[in-house]
Amino acid sequence: MLDFFAERFPAIARERWHERMAQGLVVDEHGVTVTAQRPYQGHLRVYYYRAVAAEPRIPFDEVVLYQDAHLVVADKPHFLPVVPSGNYLRETLLLRLKRKLGLPDLVPIHRIDRDTAGLVLFSVQPQDRAAYSALFSQRRVNKCYEAIAPWRAELALPLTRESRIVEAGHFMLQHEVSGVPNAITQIELIAQHGALAHYRLHPVTGKRHQLRVHMAALGLPIVGDGLYPTLTPEGQIDYAQPLQLLARSIEFADPVTGEPRHFESQRKLSAQPSLPSSRVRASQGV
Repeated sequence: MLDFFAERFPAIARERWHERMAQGLVVDEHGVTVTAQRPYQGHLRVYYYRAVAAEPRIPFDEVVLYQDAHLVVADKPHFLPVVPSGNYLRETLLLRLKRKLGLPDLVPIHRIDRDTAGLVLFSVQPQDRAAYSALFSQRRVNKCYEAIAPWRAELALPLTRESRIVEAGHFMLQHEVSGVPNAITQIELIAQHGALAHYRLHPVTGKRHQLRVHMAALGLPIVGDGLYPTLTPEGQIDYAQPLQLLARSIEFADPVTGEPRHFESQRKLSAQPSLPSSRVRASQGV
């Protein structure tokens, strides 16, 4: 692995990579430390926990809803990334929980967008991770989201949106293209509030940005979305205007304990018909 990093990133000295690995700053997607002597393995996602200068604190707090010897369930606020990326390292759900709970081997079983609030599951023990990850890859998890978006009277609900989603020209964006569908979302109406409506979304598949892309394609861009249909320039985060998308609940049979599991987010989305859509806000409280 040291040979690979030295060849792949020639601008960084080999000795520097060796030092980082010795400090435990390089880990694989399963949370296992990557050492200099470890044999190279292709098609493996690897994370380097670099230092980030002047990283500001994200002013919203996560809540731990459940914890046992195998599983941690967190209720994530808007704006907080799940794992380190870009300009975020310490201000991520993963590193906050590692510090708070004293669990160095904690690894997320799945992800939700930084902009999305709600439930995220973590595996506590390395030997359990494959079993929990299989729940998602084999679609044995029932996930429910809620969203606030425009109301279209001519759109018959409930409906199922099936399409093919691939990366767009910008690295941040996805879009629909013709071809065999790889993304399926079931969409239901919860309530209408004037020009806005409260929707329940059931993703059958788990493509990146799937819910946001599907809603925008239907002419229902989620309130507060800074990507779809229009990309907001980097650095223009408005904490007063969170994305109105919430990972509300998750249900599955625990592959380790055999117990039925059902978890509900404590957070709420609010549609206020007396306010313009740009001012519909999500509760950041617990």
